[in-house]
Amino acid sequence: MDDSAAESPVEWREWGEKTLAAAQESGRPVLLSLSATWCADCHEMDEETYANPGIAANVNEGFVPVRVDVDRHPRVRDRYNMGGFPSTVFCTPDGRILTGATALGPEGMRQVLERIREVWNERGEEAGRVPRALRDGTPPAGELRSDVEGQLVGRLEAEFDAEHGGWGDGPKFPLPRTVEFALKREREQATRTLDAVRRHLFDDYEGGFFRYAAGRDWSEIAHEKLLDTNAALLRTFANAYLATGEEHYRKPAARTVGYLTTTLWTGDGFAASQAPGPEESYGSPGAREGAIPPVDEVVLADRNALAIDALLTYHAYTDDETARRFAERALEGLSGLIDEGSVAHFDGGERSVLADQARTIEALTTACEVLGDREALSTAREVADHTIETLYDGTAFRDGPEAGAGLCSRALYPLDTAIELADALVDLAVLADEPRYREHAHGALSAFAAASGRFGAEVASYGTVASRLGEDLLTIRVGTPAGSDLHRAALRIADHEAVVVPDDPALNGVALARVGERETGTARTPAALERQVTELFVEI
Repeated sequence: MDDSAAESPVEWREWGEKTLAAAQESGRPVLLSLSATWCADCHEMDEETYANPGIAANVNEGFVPVRVDVDRHPRVRDRYNMGGFPSTVFCTPDGRILTGATALGPEGMRQVLERIREVWNERGEEAGRVPRALRDGTPPAGELRSDVEGQLVGRLEAEFDAEHGGWGDGPKFPLPRTVEFALKREREQATRTLDAVRRHLFDDYEGGFFRYAAGRDWSEIAHEKLLDTNAALLRTFANAYLATGEEHYRKPAARTVGYLTTTLWTGDGFAASQAPGPEESYGSPGAREGAIPPVDEVVLADRNALAIDALLTYHAYTDDETARRFAERALEGLSGLIDEGSVAHFDGGERSVLADQARTIEALTTACEVLGDREALSTAREVADHTIETLYDGTAFRDGPEAGAGLCSRALYPLDTAIELADALVDLAVLADEPRYREHAHGALSAFAAASGRFGAEVASYGTVASRLGEDLLTIRVGTPAGSDLHRAALRIADHEAVVVPDDPALNGVALARVGERETGTARTPAALERQVTELFVEI
């Protein structure tokens, strides 16, 4: 439990079956507080609302108060999130939702507590409800449409903010995977968005990226820094550097490598997040001298896997040794969380969460592509096989085991994570020469295909994976070891959606590129490979 909760007069309990059983025995509803160490509004609510003696006494007397760290308990977060953090959720003792809100001040909390008492006294557990996403079963499966990529290109055009960059007219999140989709298909939108991200969300003082901007014009910046945001943007800026050759995309990537490997490095892996400093400290660089916002040093599997993938991607394009060295060290730490294909969310945390499984496969396949790490490829197969065996229900992939306290016992099918898993399985199918992984990637997308006509720009990466499952996937097989001139050239000639297979024993010192049924002749030099890949795409 975080320090803020531990110091509170509210008698917070840990989430779990025992706590809900205690609520059932006492006949009291549950007050579930979803919080994060990086969340300024969460700390403010602790200081202003839960620290109020009258409110604390009311909560302790009439409710069973439960505090959950959303980074450590992602499946609880995804089922009870009220649209932001903090989330203040009132539940029945079996975990069904009575009502909820985000941040509440003292007066708002008093009113809600009074209303919940009335509802509980009048209706009791009958007032609880299960959200539709957990009630209606599997997602809308269908045939994966051949035009879905073009359809999503159309959504980019419809939702692009031509004045400020980014997509949508509300708060601006950087949407790294959407940018990567656009890099190949709507490059001007991609680069204008990255330029806006670089201007507004990049921390020129300490390096790294802030989480998002509340204003359409990228104003009202939320100054927390999350590892997953930074890892994803590091990869996206590296891919933009590959696509354009422009130094102004490499430089923020390089400084983000520095931020990850200093501020967020724990010695065992990368820390989950860094909280924002005082708002006034962001007025000028000098105002932040000596003020280091606190870092949450928990090493989370999914976020570390993203960081490994991003650092190796950057190393592949630049030969940066710091990026490679820390990626390898983090990979050792990640490997310690894997047991027979099951990934622990953190040391002692829940196992076999889909996001951890998917991103770990992605990190391991990237290690094979960039470093030639065959052991990583073998582990990727173990993780993929465990994921398919335990989380695939014949139609779609669940977000984790169908067990747990409250609503965690109900299946949830997250679209964004299914896309990430499918993307990783495409790579694995090529690297391991196992078509069955490609079939499961197809199944992961098909599970949502009937709804694909309603997808917006935020899930444009669905189109990325659909394209890679089609005839346009570029693969380059190299018959020389990882790190050789021919292998390094293959990594840099390829677009960021391609797959490079190093040290292919069937090729004996040459490289061969293929798109669909078309393939080049063998190339023995980087120049010859570049020429043949160019000619291959001219033919297409």
